[in-house]
Amino acid sequence: MRTTVTIDDDLYTNAKVHAARSGRGVGSVIEDALRDYLARASSTRHADLTPLPTMRSGGVRPGIDLNDMSSVYEVMDEDQGVDALR
Repeated sequence: MRTTVTIDDDLYTNAKVHAARSGRGVGSVIEDALRDYLARASSTRHADLTPLPTMRSGGVRPGIDLNDMSSVYEVMDEDQGVDALR
């Protein structure tokens, strides 16, 4: 894909020098740098997340199909207290 971006002059000069020394094009150097940055940003973002708690309570109540919301609504409309559903 061809696009236009505005980057700092010194940064572009450094990328151009690096490209010349490695026998590559400036676009290739910028692509690699962006890939590395995005990979690090992605892994850092996931590493900072606190895992969500999980509950092991035996699963879904018998007779409830989570793919069929009408069964869920029926249970909700039964006017039963939370303790009665346990």
